[in-house]
Formats: sequence, structure tokens, C-alpha cells
Amino acid sequence: MAIEVGNGKARRVRPVMNVTPLVDVVLVLLIIFMVITPLLAKQFSTNVPIKDDPNQPPPPPNAGAPPVVLAARSAGHLEINGERIAPESLAERIPRLLAAQPEPVLFFTADDDVPHGRAVEAMDQARAAGAKVIAIITEKLETP
Repeated sequence: MAIEVGNGKARRVRPVMNVTPLVDVVLVLLIIFMVITPLLAKQFSTNVPIKDDPNQPPPPPNAGAPPVVLAARSAGHLEINGERIAPESLAERIPRLLAAQPEPVLFFTADDDVPHGRAVEAMDQARAAGAKVIAIITEKLETP
């Protein structure tokens, strides 16, 4: 803020606003935000499933090997395609089953009352055994 002294007649001090420092600060902030804003943009890649078209005919049945489904049961054991399996034998069974598949995808499901840590541990064991792609089944499986 500055003051202006009159021409000598009134002898009153009249304040005058100096906006130069304010403009300097605003321009510096503008430049900072212009530089930082492109760095804040984050990109997440997602695979969204395509909605089924009701007019499209159903795909033909798969004549190949059945899909490999690893299930963590509430009793604490694991199953592959409905067959009870020891966790130690996952390392030898999963590569053989996935080698017979045209697309090596391991499907994973767990009972509702299986602890989250146990389900993640089962998926980690499957990944260590050679399953590169693990698809989680979100709907209840119909058992015959």
C-alpha cells in the first residue's frame, strides 16, 4: 500500500492501492498450476465385459476340455473341478490341466465363509504353480 501526498492545498494523505505484488503472486500461482496439472492426470486401464446382445444366437458348446476351476471350500480344503486336492499337489496338477486348455485360464471360486486371506493364499499358490491368468467367478456355480 502506498500513500499519495496532495498538491499542497488540502494537505490530506490519500491511500492508493499498489496491485503489482498481488498480480505477481497470482501469475506465479497460475504458472505453478499450469505446470503441475498435467502431472496429476492418472490413467487406469480396465477391461469391461461386453453386454450380451439378446438378438445374438448363443455360442456353440465347447467340445474341448472343461475349464479348470479351483475352489476354496469352507472346510479348509481346495478342489479342482470338484475333486479334493492337497495344496502341495497344486504345483504338479495345475500346469498339466492348463496345458490341455486352448486358453490357459484358471477359474477361481470360494465359499462365502472362507476367510479372505485363505482365498488369496490359494490364488497365490495357483499363480506360483504356473497359472498366468486367474479369472474370479462371481456367481454361484450350479452343481449337478
